[in-house]
Amino acid sequence: MEREPMRIREGYLVKKGSMFNTWKPMWVVLLEDGIEFYKRKADNSPKGMIPLKGSSIHSPCQDFGKRMFVFRLTVAKQQDHFFQAAYLEERDAWVRDIKKAIHRIDGGQRFARKSTRKSIRLPETINLSALYLSMKDPEKGIKELKLEKDKRVFNHCFTGTCVIDWLVSSSSIRNRKEGLLLASSLLSEGYLQPAGDTSKAAAEGLSDTPFLDLSDAYYYFPDSGFFCEGYSSDDDVVLKEEFRGTIVKQGCLLKQGHRRKNWKVRKFVLRDDPAYLHYYDPAGGEEPLGAIHLRGCVVTAVEDMPDTKKYDVDNILFEIITANEIHYYLQAASSTERTEWIKAIQSVARTGK
Repeated sequence: MEREPMRIREGYLVKKGSMFNTWKPMWVVLLEDGIEFYKRKADNSPKGMIPLKGSSIHSPCQDFGKRMFVFRLTVAKQQDHFFQAAYLEERDAWVRDIKKAIHRIDGGQRFARKSTRKSIRLPETINLSALYLSMKDPEKGIKELKLEKDKRVFNHCFTGTCVIDWLVSSSSIRNRKEGLLLASSLLSEGYLQPAGDTSKAAAEGLSDTPFLDLSDAYYYFPDSGFFCEGYSSDDDVVLKEEFRGTIVKQGCLLKQGHRRKNWKVRKFVLRDDPAYLHYYDPAGGEEPLGAIHLRGCVVTAVEDMPDTKKYDVDNILFEIITANEIHYYLQAASSTERTEWIKAIQSVARTGK
């Protein structure tokens, strides 16, 4: 019986989508023979696996202007995978260990693996790319709407029921059961993205099917103008029980607003139990203006942003992407301070409750 491959390194990285220019936090596991990536650390099944045999790694990778500490992994079939680390030392550690793993398997050692995902079989005549373009047709495609659920507003999205209805009406399928199969394949290949807790839970394997034919399951096109409002602004609800943790780091940073995109100075307090980054009015006040939940988040350095031109932002911006994929942009006073904040937040995100 062949042994399971050993885990060499694991942690959160930001990964670029294979078809669209979308970057999402992933729990990445480096094994002796490949790299597995998961939506969350607690997930049992990976979203995908990259084999290392015949692969090559390239660092630094400067293919993306404002993203720092990116490295590129090119597999034997000449497909590129891009990952972003939080800071220089972390990127170099990943690159070093991946290089070692590639060198070790040059001798031909292989490991037995069981498929981690159920294959979705579709007729060979179905062209998902062409179908996707038809779905996005302004006149005859699926209409993008503004939908509300659980005090949140989802912009440029649609329901699972709308998707199946459209597939039936366009004669792409014979019945709704086939529609679920086809929609699940579109979701698996990245042509559709889940929006909201219901559809995300199904996509992560917590339902009988990865795609839901429901009116309260929301989805969106990856290259649309989708955004969610309602629970990630200066009006975030902060509970008193969030204040029991030890203060790990505190200080003033510039924070970009979610709605108006303006930048304001805020005092930030980083706590480890629960893992929260609270922000306050620097002029005073005991009650925080809001909080960023850090458990399962990814934090990375960024170089520049269009909305920051009036500030000197060279090497001092960083981004926090929460487990719910909410993006927060912050600006430190110096590159050294930025690295200190990134390491502190990263530590709390991994160990805090």
